Amino acid sequence: MLRSAIAGATEWRTRPMLNKVPEITMYFWIIKVLCTTVGETFADYLNVDLGFGTYTLYFVGALTVLALVVQLATRRYIAPVYWVAVVLISVFGTLITDKLTDDFGVALEITTAIFTVVLALVFFVWYSVERTLSIHTIYTFRREAFYWLAILFTFALGTAAGDLVAEKFNLGYLNSLILFAGIISVIAIAHFGLDVNPVGAFWAAYVITRPLGASIGDYLSQDTVDGGLGLGTDQTSFIFLLAILALVVYLVITKTDQPGYISGNGSPRIKTLPEPESAE
Repeated sequence: MLRSAIAGATEWRTRPMLNKVPEITMYFWIIKVLCTTVGETFADYLNVDLGFGTYTLYFVGALTVLALVVQLATRRYIAPVYWVAVVLISVFGTLITDKLTDDFGVALEITTAIFTVVLALVFFVWYSVERTLSIHTIYTFRREAFYWLAILFTFALGTAAGDLVAEKFNLGYLNSLILFAGIISVIAIAHFGLDVNPVGAFWAAYVITRPLGASIGDYLSQDTVDGGLGLGTDQTSFIFLLAILALVVYLVITKTDQPGYISGNGSPRIKTLPEPESAE
């Protein structure tokens, strides 16, 4: 009976599903940057402006776990479920870094180094087990678990690296924004113009969009005396959350981000997926 239970659990972790990640389109990157901006400003709003302090991390952490449970329980990509999980992970990743820096006094250089190593280990184990890091092959529970773990640490790393550049190195929010946007442009040129490995290019861009979004959020929300535009964390968060909502509603209606979507007939292409053992 024990052997049968173990076999059943293994089958559940590895059995194929429809790909659980949206098509990588312009909408994907726009919403991703909006989510990272909200991650920065809404974390500050809850933690500082509303004065929740330590309780913010616990509250958002519980919501993040709940969102991931729902996401992992689905058998296909569902835009609202997926993007709610991304928004909450963005806020949670920011809070983890802020907790280490503000409450425990860990230097930004150290948190940046730690999260770099942890993210590299996640990618190493993921590739060692699955032999691929491609987001076009997220169709088993185990691969999706690796995917979300990587997402969490990209947000934590991006927060630490962004704060390190903007604040510790005194580059400023606007200059940091320009810097990170330039890095992403270089990655895009390398991918489309020089045929750089698409999986590596995707993850490099994904990591850098976090400090880019944080720089956008800080530039809009921080006081003018600190180099920002003074909109405040509440207004900035509200504006960007509305933008995310509008885009997700658009995607739900048009289905243009569905995996394998065929433009013109409004329906997703159902692909024959390879067995996990023979995947790339």
